[in-house]
Amino acid sequence: MPIKNAQRTAPAYRHYKQISYENLAASWFTADGWEVFMPVTDHDRKTDLVVADDNHYYRIQVKSLESGDDNVFVENKWRDANIDYVIYFSRTSNWGYITPAFSEARRRLNSAGHVRFHQHQKPFARAFDKA
Repeated sequence: MPIKNAQRTAPAYRHYKQISYENLAASWFTADGWEVFMPVTDHDRKTDLVVADDNHYYRIQVKSLESGDDNVFVENKWRDANIDYVIYFSRTSNWGYITPAFSEARRRLNSAGHVRFHQHQKPFARAFDKA
């Protein structure tokens, strides 16, 4: 049985966890039939994923939060970057939200127009269809 011997620092662990959510979203989009592109670098463009069908491309930012409460405020971390959606994953619960990018400095996660999903592929795909 494999044994993980690496001891990660707290910042490294947070980075690995964040990347795991980006990969999870990419996997779920792929399972739903989307073409998924992952930028090699993500400096200043704030794009973690690009998903496409035959006619449309959507730039997506993936975030995770350390909260089981969906009434929290989330900050606009992309500012002037031209993204279409932000996907939030709760690290402490089994839900997430898909939100259109917003221009305010912060907004409640459960605001109107934000679509909640259960952290599983089919509910995620249904939520993206509604977003």
